[in-house]
Amino acid sequence: MLNVHNIKKYYKDKQVLKEITFHLKKGESFGLLGPNGAGKSTLIGILTGLIHATSGTITIEGIDLKKETKKAQQMIGIVPQEIALYLHLTAKENLMFWGRMYGLKGKELKSRVQETLELIGLKDRANDQVKVFSGGMKRRVNIGCAILHQPKLLIMDEPTVGIDPQSRNHILETVKTLNGEGMTIIYTSHYMEEVEFLCERMAIMDHGSIIALGDQHELSELVGNQREIVLTIKYEHGQNDIDRVRQFIHEVDPLKEIVVQGNQIKIFDQHPQQLLSHLIQGVTALNIQIISTEIVEPNLENVFLYLTSKNLRD
Repeated sequence: MLNVHNIKKYYKDKQVLKEITFHLKKGESFGLLGPNGAGKSTLIGILTGLIHATSGTITIEGIDLKKETKKAQQMIGIVPQEIALYLHLTAKENLMFWGRMYGLKGKELKSRVQETLELIGLKDRANDQVKVFSGGMKRRVNIGCAILHQPKLLIMDEPTVGIDPQSRNHILETVKTLNGEGMTIIYTSHYMEEVEFLCERMAIMDHGSIIALGDQHELSELVGNQREIVLTIKYEHGQNDIDRVRQFIHEVDPLKEIVVQGNQIKIFDQHPQQLLSHLIQGVTALNIQIISTEIVEPNLENVFLYLTSKNLRD
């Protein structure tokens, strides 16, 4: 379905993508993860033909994206991170407009608009202006505009940012339905549980490269026998408390990677029980209160942290 081979991208002397290669089968749901600045947005721009790669090739069902851009783009639906709607138009009018942009017209256009309104759960609000919609409802119309022409490849860039749980669940179920009907999907998100729920395989990007690629089991194996220790402390002296704990851990093992998320300190170790006992004694001796401790078995989030030593939102 999609063949991405050796994609590189330079902006002047700066290389932002380095030999990106992956392949998707028809009907596959594929997660794309990475911290801000990893190159995800640039890659999505290239996949949709909006940005030109410096070198490399992309084909969609055998059609070369660079040589036959418009033909390839007809097979793509894109749900951008930002809302791409006309707020003064109704939900139905937005769908009609974007449907025409994809070449739909007449009975086919009207039929697809009705089907899409039903799918995104807004049939009863079809004639309301988008400006009065909640953030979640706008996101759902955004998705509707991307799937009107029944694309073979749907690219979704952070489609659930800043919305209520009900709309988020509706969007996830909609994506699951589309994928179940055979639509190939590339999904990026800051929410690991969404990627775990939706995607069969995923790639983790960092510094312009794909550093890991596989299904959840294959990615979990990259952690090996490492386990994540989560130490939650009480902030009494702000950043100073974190710095003191960092210093203590550095004295125990100068090479130990540490991830800080708020008042949580996360560390990977082959012998977590032994290290945790040592940490509790040392942090307590610093007169820093420990709220909780946890040893976490490998999951997608701690695989990501292990490979990048970063929070996805950094």
